[in-house]
Amino acid sequence: RMLFNSIHFLIFFPIVTTLYFLSPQKYRWMLLLGASCYFYMAFIPAYILILAITIVIDYFAGILIEKAEGKQKRKYLVMSIISLCLVLFVFKYFNFVNQNLAALSELFYVEYPISNLGLILPIGLSFHTFQSLSYVVEVYRGKQKAERHFGLYSLYVMFYPQLVAGPIERPQQLLYQFYEHHKFDYRRITDGLKLMTWGMFKKVVIADRLAVFVNQVYDNPQNYDGFSNVIATVFFAFQIYCDFSGYSDIAIGSAQVMGFKLMQNFNRPYLSKSISEFWKRWHISLSTWFKDYLYIPLGGNKVPIPRWYFNLFITFLVSGLWHGANWTFVIWGALHGTYLIISIITRKFRANVVDAIGLNRHKTLHRFIQTMITATLVCISWIFFRAMNLSDAITIFKGMFTGIGNIVQVFGPERSHVLYLDRNLFDFSVCIFLILFLGLVELIQRRGSIIEMLNKKPPVYRWALYYLILIVILLFGQYEISQRFIYFQF
Repeated sequence: RMLFNSIHFLIFFPIVTTLYFLSPQKYRWMLLLGASCYFYMAFIPAYILILAITIVIDYFAGILIEKAEGKQKRKYLVMSIISLCLVLFVFKYFNFVNQNLAALSELFYVEYPISNLGLILPIGLSFHTFQSLSYVVEVYRGKQKAERHFGLYSLYVMFYPQLVAGPIERPQQLLYQFYEHHKFDYRRITDGLKLMTWGMFKKVVIADRLAVFVNQVYDNPQNYDGFSNVIATVFFAFQIYCDFSGYSDIAIGSAQVMGFKLMQNFNRPYLSKSISEFWKRWHISLSTWFKDYLYIPLGGNKVPIPRWYFNLFITFLVSGLWHGANWTFVIWGALHGTYLIISIITRKFRANVVDAIGLNRHKTLHRFIQTMITATLVCISWIFFRAMNLSDAITIFKGMFTGIGNIVQVFGPERSHVLYLDRNLFDFSVCIFLILFLGLVELIQRRGSIIEMLNKKPPVYRWALYYLILIVILLFGQYEISQRFIYFQF
């Protein structure tokens, strides 16, 4: 498997990058397309045919949409969207819908003859489906010319750094870059490698180490409650953040090494003061995708208030379903939609309360309280995102309150079960330290890019830090089981 945190990729990346700079400009797209095909086929080779079919459909759809006018233009767009969504439905949602119909039939004692499909979800299907959809929509809107070069359009969909988990790029932000000649630039390359290293640190040192504790509770929810559930849920909040933002850093950094600029996907989301702000900082490429292609077309906030609330709720409901064919993801999306609606309804009331108690005169304290409330709401929603099923999610959520008294056992003989989740003190302490370290780094980043700050330091300090990070990755990274990135399943 071609994981960013695998030996396979450690060999693949420098070879492809070296060949890229050694190749004449007119052949570079061939090299990158071939490398991207190899990268994707390292998972399940046959599934590249599915990707090829969607590429062919949208390549010709883009040309037909650009040439057509009026209803014919819209017809081609609808046909393209239906084709893409049909592929996504068959592989990702058919069994989910089928199981629910079967359960509904059983409820009314009706025989249901249709069986589930024995298909494995192609890796990153939702990501490259949305990237393809953005292309045909932008061509339809006249913001992007239809790409006549089939190879370059294929590369736009398959560009290996962001093929399986984003960022989801718009055509006007990425396609033109494949025509540019990217020269070897030492500063740009080293900055990209630094970003990749930081992403690897977040993945193998922080996320995969936290995963050990998270899995202990979420794979055995009946064995834990109270304080244990709180720890596991907070650890998961940082696990999924470091896992996904780590992937994004490696993707953005590897593209930057070759001269390509991908969009920022995370911007210190756990420092957000509201759920609305959180979604401007978390998985930015997806949240802006839903805003531009679903929320605004539904009318956005330029409609009567009840319809505005409906638009918000539907957008987050679909976002939840995009993440997975399971009721847990639907509830996760519904929770965030509900959070936003309640925050809008209570905006004036909250402002009056803050003013009445004088909290607005203590901005730092006010900001801290807002951040903690937002983080708590996000963590509650993560329970449904991580749980294997709805029953487990409810068990974990209820257990937080029904077993809260076990916090006393933190100081007793049961502390290894309650506090360390049946692990040891050293591993638990390392996790706490890593979370605090991550928070410190993100607070420093508020002043600007750490990479830019480092570039201004003397070489001896910079290289000492680089070697230290590499040593920490080697010594503290989790390598016993090669951990896939969480968002690969989407």
